[in-house]
Amino acid sequence: MIEVKDLHKSFGDVEILKGISTSFEKGKTNLIIGQSGSGKTVFLKCLLGLFNYESGTISYEGKIFSNLDEDEKRNLRAEIGMVFQGSALFDSMTIAENVMFPLRMFTKQSKSEMEDRVNFVLKRVNLDDAHKKMPSEASGGMQKRVAIARAIVNNPKYLFCDEPNSGLDPRTSIVIDNLIQEITREYNITTVINSHDMNSVMEIGEKIVFLKDGYKEWEGSKKTIFKTDNKAVTNFVYSSNLFKKVRKMYLKENNN
Repeated sequence: MIEVKDLHKSFGDVEILKGISTSFEKGKTNLIIGQSGSGKTVFLKCLLGLFNYESGTISYEGKIFSNLDEDEKRNLRAEIGMVFQGSALFDSMTIAENVMFPLRMFTKQSKSEMEDRVNFVLKRVNLDDAHKKMPSEASGGMQKRVAIARAIVNNPKYLFCDEPNSGLDPRTSIVIDNLIQEITREYNITTVINSHDMNSVMEIGEKIVFLKDGYKEWEGSKKTIFKTDNKAVTNFVYSSNLFKKVRKMYLKENNN
């Protein structure tokens, strides 16, 4: 579990995060949503330790990140997997070499051990025959699956995904959402997803944190978001026509 207490982050005189407190549970897909400028990207980078913050705490399994020494921070980072918005694959490496990269960085495994692990995770994301392909030969959906394989190759306790469906068609987005959720449950990972995709909210939103103007405006689940009367939340999510239809059906079914 990741716990956040009264987190404040500023750039110069502009306060971006204004006292956020929440938690992200193990074995669940936790989503951070909000409009552009709401603070969700800054929040994610604080969780990852990429940004320092003025006050508040972020705890991983009860260990406050800011209290860790450099060796402890390095050990924690080795337990974190990251799926970047643009996949961030190395163009000069094959898909297998991309997936192996974290093993080379954080482990002392033999080459055969690393190859076995790469084979396992590529099979897990249904890319058994993609080892020798270059990223430029892979579709957007394949690249996302490679990025997920790379993120889980070290058996992480924590998985962070920044807009994992960005640039994907709706059908492929659902495949990626379901894959992330399956892996989260299968390995009991604490997964945090930064997203603006309302389809993802409806598909895999087991815990949802909605940010507005740097504040935590609302939190709940994909079930409770259908019932909320918080105007900021409804104004945001109603930008999705599909969400409107599903919410209407949900309320109708649960009022009968």
